[in-house]
Amino acid sequence: MCKPVCAPLRMEASCLELALEGERLCKAGDFKGGTAFFEAAVQVGTEDLKTLSAIYSQLGNAYFYLKEYGKALEYHKHDLTLARTIGDRIGEGKASGNLGNTLKVLGRFDEAVVCCQRHLDISQEQGDKVGEARALYNVGNVFHAKGKQQLWGCTQEPGDLPPDVRDTLQRATGFYEMNLCLVKEVGDRAAQGRAYGNLGNTHYLLGNFVEAIKFHRQRLSIAKEFGDKAAERRAYSNLGNALIFLGQFNTATEYYRKTLQLSRQLRDQVMEAQACYSLGNTYTLLQQYERAIDYHLKHLYIAQELTDRVGEGRACWSLGNAYVSLGNHKQALHYARKHLDISKEIGDRNGELTARINVEQLMEALGVSESDLSPSSSEFEMQGEKLRITPGKHAVCLTL
Repeated sequence: MCKPVCAPLRMEASCLELALEGERLCKAGDFKGGTAFFEAAVQVGTEDLKTLSAIYSQLGNAYFYLKEYGKALEYHKHDLTLARTIGDRIGEGKASGNLGNTLKVLGRFDEAVVCCQRHLDISQEQGDKVGEARALYNVGNVFHAKGKQQLWGCTQEPGDLPPDVRDTLQRATGFYEMNLCLVKEVGDRAAQGRAYGNLGNTHYLLGNFVEAIKFHRQRLSIAKEFGDKAAERRAYSNLGNALIFLGQFNTATEYYRKTLQLSRQLRDQVMEAQACYSLGNTYTLLQQYERAIDYHLKHLYIAQELTDRVGEGRACWSLGNAYVSLGNHKQALHYARKHLDISKEIGDRNGELTARINVEQLMEALGVSESDLSPSSSEFEMQGEKLRITPGKHAVCLTL
C-alpha cells in the first residue's frame, strides 16, 4: 500500500530525486538500497507534507519487507501523524492499515485489529471500495494469525478447537467472506483467489473439510487462470490435506504428487520435502509401506541437504514406523536411535520420550541390549552381523 512519490515543485527536487531513486530501487527489489535513499530524503527534508507522508509510507513498507518491524512501525506512525495533520483521510486510512499489518506480524493482534478497523471505517466513509476490500482482508488476516498462534502447542486435530480459538477463526472467516463479496463486486479476480485460499485455510482449521475443499478448488482455478504456479502448488497441498480428513487417501496422493511436481519446477526444496513427507504419511495410511519408505527417504535426503534437523528427526521417526509395519525391526531400530539422537540434540523432550520408548520396545523385540549395538550412525552392528543402512526421510509413530 505505497503512496507514490510525486514532484510538485522544482525547489523540492533534491529531496524528491532521492525519494524517487529510493522508490525505483524498492520496485526493483533492492529494499536495503531503497531505504538508504529514503532516509537521505528525510534528512534533506521538504516543506511539502504530502510528499513527506509518501516517503514515510514507503520507508515503513521497505523496512517491513526487510523484516525490521520496529523501524517499519516507527515510520508508519510518522505517516499516520502527518496524514492526520494535513487532513488526508485516505492517507490516514492507508497508514492505519500499514500499522495494522506490522502489528500483526509482531503478534500485537488487538492493536492490529484497532488499526485495520480504522482503515475499514475511513475507506467506507470515503467510498473507497478498493481500500475497504483491502481493510476487510487485513482484519481477516489478523484474526487468522491470532487463531493460529492460539493453536501453537495444542495437539488438537483441525476442528477440535477450544471455544476461544474457534471464535477467533470464525471471525476471520466472516471478514474474508465480506472481502470476497466486495472483490467480486469490483471484479478483482486476483483478490478473489486470495480470499478463496484463506477461506479454505480457515475452514480447514475449523474442521469444515468439505467447505475447505470447495474454496481451495476455486483458489486452484484462479491460480491456473493467472499462471501462478506457487499459488497452484499451495492449492494442491491444501486440497490433499483436507481430503486426508475425509478419508480420501488415494485422491489426496494425486494432489500431493502434483504438489511435488510443482515444487520441483519452482526449485523450492522446502516444499518438495513437505510434499514427500505428506506422500509418505498418506501411503502409510494406505498401508503401502514400501512406497511410504521411498518418499520418507526422499524427505530425509532433502532435510539433510537443508540441514533441517527437525525434518530429519521426523523422517527417521516415520521411517521407523514404516519398517515396523513391514516387520523389519533392525531397520526400524536404526531410525529410532537416530530419532532419539536428534531429539536430544534439538531439545525436543516429547520426541526424546517417544524415541526412548520406541528404542526400548524394538530392542526387546530383537532380543538385544545396548552393549550389542555400535554407536548410532549410517551403519550399525548387531550380534556380529553388519547391516548396511541407506539414509532415509519421513515420520510416523512406531507401533509394535
